[in-house]
Amino acid sequence: MDGGQSLQSTTGFGELLRIRRERIGLTQQVLADHATLSVRAIRDMESGRVQRPRQETVRLLADALRLEGRSRSAFEAAARRQTLAEEPRDEPTAPPVARGAIVGRDLEVEVLAEALAVHGDRLITVAGLGGVGKTRLVLEVAQRLHLTAGWSVRWIDWARLPGLSPERRADLSRSIGTRPTLLVLDGAETGLEATLLDELFQRCPGLCVLITARVPQALPGGQVIPLAPLPTPGPELDHDPVALAEVGAVRLLLSHLRRLRPGYRLEPEEAPAVAALCRQLDGLPGALELAAGWSTVLSPRQLVARLADGPFHLAPPPAAFGGRGDVGAALGAALDRLTLGQRDLLERLAAEPGDWSGEDAVELSGRPPQESLAAVHELLASGLIRSFPARDGVRFTVLNLCRRLFGAAGAYPVLATAS
Repeated sequence: MDGGQSLQSTTGFGELLRIRRERIGLTQQVLADHATLSVRAIRDMESGRVQRPRQETVRLLADALRLEGRSRSAFEAAARRQTLAEEPRDEPTAPPVARGAIVGRDLEVEVLAEALAVHGDRLITVAGLGGVGKTRLVLEVAQRLHLTAGWSVRWIDWARLPGLSPERRADLSRSIGTRPTLLVLDGAETGLEATLLDELFQRCPGLCVLITARVPQALPGGQVIPLAPLPTPGPELDHDPVALAEVGAVRLLLSHLRRLRPGYRLEPEEAPAVAALCRQLDGLPGALELAAGWSTVLSPRQLVARLADGPFHLAPPPAAFGGRGDVGAALGAALDRLTLGQRDLLERLAAEPGDWSGEDAVELSGRPPQESLAAVHELLASGLIRSFPARDGVRFTVLNLCRRLFGAAGAYPVLATAS
């Protein structure tokens, strides 16, 4: 990110001013000369003694710091937030309370929080497969912004209550006003109009919108961030419990196992089964949670054996753990949304062993490069493939569950109707 500054150190205007000045190697005196301001004014703003910098002062500083584009917008937004923060107001509205810990998403939380609070993004969609943890991630980001930056959070479960009537829209914009606010539209996959967002952004200058969706809508000015499953361990770690426990998918699975089986330890003899379980379930948080729900009656090795016979028929345990549906439901829904061309390409890629590049996908599909690469992009956004950096560029793999699905006769109709 922009200089790697943490959220805590960049939300205040004075601190952001100091960071920008030092980044280009200016002293307070030199910046004051360039901005035609006094060095005392610079010193007072950086120390926080000046709480409400004038708009013209902020413009002069931005010019002197040679800020453009998003960097300039973020700088000006920080000054507005500083001013707004000093105005009398009610306590900021808190986000919903999380029902469980988040594991393995530290980097994603930091990136999203900085994109909103530091870099000035106002509209972001987090897209991915059902059960990949979109809602939990966004909830963590909302909590971070609320606690460290004092933002209000408005949360709308779009799947349950799609759309906003004109009356509710007006009430929402009035209640938000000018304060820094994060509006979360959870599950907003259809029915979200760009005009609604434009109206809210105009009326609420401190508003940012964060959307979760299995399939993102095309919204002007918005950023789409695909959320991949958690990293899974390679076979080389199967006999190293210490290294294995540092991998994201394993960390999450172990956190579930230890809650259900207090005192559980990852012993060397059970480590290969735990690693295999994470690989079979592709590091999908929802699938790992569901599998862990059976750990009171089945060991990891027994679970691996059951999944080898058919991972799509592992139902929720009788005492529902987390309320998850069966493992294949989310995958089947994602496949149902593919076009015929995307589905055909995915089947071809699933039949190929190992990983592949965008150029490989073009060659395998036999279609025009732009069309093939667009299909890869959609498969990535849908969460059916994952990407990773390599020496020769970005490479991809098809989820193991997809490979199993296409290799199992008659499995797809079962998935498509699963609840």
